[in-house]
Amino acid sequence: MARRRLPPLNALRAFEAAARHLNFEKAGDEIAVTASAVGQQVKSLEAWLGRPLFVRQPSRGVALTPLGERYAASLADILDRLDEATAQALRSDRSNVVTVSSMPSFASGWLIPRLGSLKERHPDLEVRVSVDTRLTDFAREDVDVAVRFGRGGYAGLRTDLLMEEYFFAVCSASLLNDPERPLKEPADLRHHTLLHESVYSIPDYTTWDRWLAAIGVEGVDTSRGPSFPHTYLCLQAAASAQGVALATNVLIGDYLTAGRLVQPFPHQVKGTYQYYVVCPEATADRPAVAAFRAWLLEEAKAHVAEAGRQ
Repeated sequence: MARRRLPPLNALRAFEAAARHLNFEKAGDEIAVTASAVGQQVKSLEAWLGRPLFVRQPSRGVALTPLGERYAASLADILDRLDEATAQALRSDRSNVVTVSSMPSFASGWLIPRLGSLKERHPDLEVRVSVDTRLTDFAREDVDVAVRFGRGGYAGLRTDLLMEEYFFAVCSASLLNDPERPLKEPADLRHHTLLHESVYSIPDYTTWDRWLAAIGVEGVDTSRGPSFPHTYLCLQAAASAQGVALATNVLIGDYLTAGRLVQPFPHQVKGTYQYYVVCPEATADRPAVAAFRAWLLEEAKAHVAEAGRQ
């Protein structure tokens, strides 16, 4: 096998960062060296190649030469693949560890309370829960499985429908027994405080407006009432008799079974988005990942069946 012709790797790293930023100071901040050190590394790479990669513009910074543009594009792809290969190598040393990412509300209201049953079934499996509202970038993040809230259709990922989501009204039992403001039908909500979840960044999310329109109720002022940044805070406010909240079959937790909340009406509205469990095809059949996915899907099926019996 012919010997590889590889330039200094530190110089490559400095050049690739400088090419992305077109600024030696910003490149230095990224790789934790000074702008002067970045400049020296770039010069050493240019000397090794025998050709310029940047055009120095004293009053306007630097610009890539045509060769620099082509070389930077190739290096970016190579370094991305190296990053992914390194992540895969690190995961292979932790064959019994599964890192799962989900939204905070799903993690606290559904996933974490059930991890005890996973430990009983797979005592050697170690689960690490990561919470985030962003979509997981499996190529760059140390995540094996993610629970996504959306419409499905995640290209390149093994995707299973976890649960469909349905919305219904909930409140403290004490509100039901108010003789002056009964809660017998949805139209009675006009006499009560509505509790809201702050979901303005999610288009078409089921808010009080959409829920009432879906069941054909008019005349309720949905602009009033406090808002909360997370589902569990909204449910806690409802359990404290501060008003009526919209809950879902997925995120209700044990509030209904424990009697802390009740459903004043039977009306339910299916949400626009559903819950999916996703992971890269390349690692979907790794024993630890496959075991976690199978357990998660079984737990969701049991949860849906139990909700149907209530």
